[in-house]
Amino acid sequence: MPVSRRQVLAGAAAVPLVGALSTTATAAQGGYLVGVGIADVTGPAAENGMMGYSMPQQQTAGIHQRTRARAYIIAEGAKRIVFVNADLGAIFQSVHQAVLAELARAYGQLYTEQNVLLNATHTHAACGGHSHYAAYNLSILGFQEQTFDAVVGGIVEAIKAAHEDLRPGTLSLGRTELTDASANRSGTAFELNPAADKAFFPLSVDPAMTVLRLAQQGRDTGAICWFATHGTSMTNANQLISGDNKGYAAYHWEHEKAGVRYLDGKPGFVASFPQTNSGDMSPNLNLEPGSGPTEDEFENTRIIGERQYHAARRAYDASTPVSGAIDFRMSFVDMSRVDVDGRFTPDGRPRRTCTAAIGASMLAGSTEDGPGLPLPEGIRNPFLDALGGMDAPVPQALADAQAPKVVAVPFGAMKPYPWAPEVLPLQLVRIGSLYLVAGPAEFTIVAGLRLRRTVAAELGVPLENVLVQGYANAYSQYVTTPEEYDSQQYEGASTLFGRYTLPAYQQEFARLAAAMRTGQPVDPGPRPRDLTGKQLNFQPGVVFDSAPLFKSFGDVLTEAKSSYRRGEQVLVEFVTGHPKNNLRRGGTFLEVQRLVDGTWVRHADDGDWATKYRWVRTVLGESKAVLTWDVPANAPLGRYRLVHHGDWKHGITGAITAFSGASRAFVVA
Repeated sequence: MPVSRRQVLAGAAAVPLVGALSTTATAAQGGYLVGVGIADVTGPAAENGMMGYSMPQQQTAGIHQRTRARAYIIAEGAKRIVFVNADLGAIFQSVHQAVLAELARAYGQLYTEQNVLLNATHTHAACGGHSHYAAYNLSILGFQEQTFDAVVGGIVEAIKAAHEDLRPGTLSLGRTELTDASANRSGTAFELNPAADKAFFPLSVDPAMTVLRLAQQGRDTGAICWFATHGTSMTNANQLISGDNKGYAAYHWEHEKAGVRYLDGKPGFVASFPQTNSGDMSPNLNLEPGSGPTEDEFENTRIIGERQYHAARRAYDASTPVSGAIDFRMSFVDMSRVDVDGRFTPDGRPRRTCTAAIGASMLAGSTEDGPGLPLPEGIRNPFLDALGGMDAPVPQALADAQAPKVVAVPFGAMKPYPWAPEVLPLQLVRIGSLYLVAGPAEFTIVAGLRLRRTVAAELGVPLENVLVQGYANAYSQYVTTPEEYDSQQYEGASTLFGRYTLPAYQQEFARLAAAMRTGQPVDPGPRPRDLTGKQLNFQPGVVFDSAPLFKSFGDVLTEAKSSYRRGEQVLVEFVTGHPKNNLRRGGTFLEVQRLVDGTWVRHADDGDWATKYRWVRTVLGESKAVLTWDVPANAPLGRYRLVHHGDWKHGITGAITAFSGASRAFVVA
């Protein structure tokens, strides 16, 4: 297999205070309290850079499915944990800090950095710009406050909903294997690992699907389904917001199977599909962007998501009861200066991590999941220019410490602030017999295996009871094994703190596990910097909206036909305003309405799989909304119409005005 090199993910070159529960939410002795919540985290649906592929040209231009945060609170005795899985490319440290600040204002010290675990599905089709660190805002042209507010607001709303939902409940745990939803995209590096590690993964993938089933007073209320595969079924040519394959898996279970309607209030069931050690796991089974199982990115997203759902459902149905304590340990660690004991290194010698840097091979393109591309020739990146460019001296000591990496950009040595965080949150969470090793990175499957083995041995528990929870509480790119690092594939070039990054994680998580085992507290460690108020943005905003001559906002430009059959596509175009005028978070830009007993009733919206909302700029301040509905095979026969909701901005006053428009009625026959 030829050595492949991949583009940097980050965009290089490119309610009142509640202290005690009510008596109605008191768990029986030895039982749990369980609560679930869900909220919208969708950012601007137009002209906002997407987070993942590092393509400045990949700007949002509509919505296929809204992105959501799914929250779970589990309490036992005096302790509780908050687990949030969000349809995002990453949970950045800025979001972690802001969410905790909001929770402190609402709940005091009930929910803190110790017992709140935030993580991302790693979709590459969500809005970017919500980091405070330059590396992750380069291709987005800076910090996007609208995206940041949507993400933080949605996560906090989901947690508050879960808090209000707390009821006596039960937990159960199930496991199965899934082998046709991932492929190892870095086989050259994987083969450098010792035989004993490779033998653990005979197919070169991590097939484990682990499901935590939640119920309240005998009623199923949620599922958390861990499986390792990247959120890259949607390619870098896509411009529609999407939760990718894991977002579809959650939607399929919630909406298609459990009957959840997101705009109708409290959901009856919340299903999430978080990552584990997915650093080298691709959903593109043919190891080419948008290929495998089919050549259509939307179908690939659906199929890989549905496969995860079916595996999760098998594990869910075969789950067995969970008992035991809720516990947690969390510490901030400066990963750029960890002295690593020899018992964690391959050669048994003491080692040290180093200042963050990315390798040259990270910038050289991709064949598996899709390269990021620089701006077209002649077009500059004003955000990068404001930072002084990417050229920075690489001290010989850093070059030596990062070897065999050829350093391209010394992220940790950039001025005035490092381009990536070095003080990172490491968290260990216990949920009965299940332990989550929550790390702020993308761990390869063998790196995850070693980390799990270290923690399991320290705790004295079976290996299968320990999972790596990646993309947790912050983001610092990849973690490979030292052997994988030597090949300097994309993952190794993106392992920021040098060859001994994984041994450093093993040592520090062993420290947390030892404290949990003995019941001792841990040193909270150094505080990460807060870069609020020090952000730049060069993404243009909305100046004004205008309608074509003799047209008004909400007018139909392309009308529906009079009738359609199931399986056909309805397409209607409207005069519209810019989606940044109102994100309609918790709402919709699109409705498919059905006539029921003389009343138009919402049948679908822009969060549904069968709908697409596209925004198209036509000329200057004019734009149109292109709404489509692929009539499902099970759509009830009857009369329908498509409705568009939007907002336009006045060019003189700046006032924003809402509008709606409707197509003519048509028949599904």
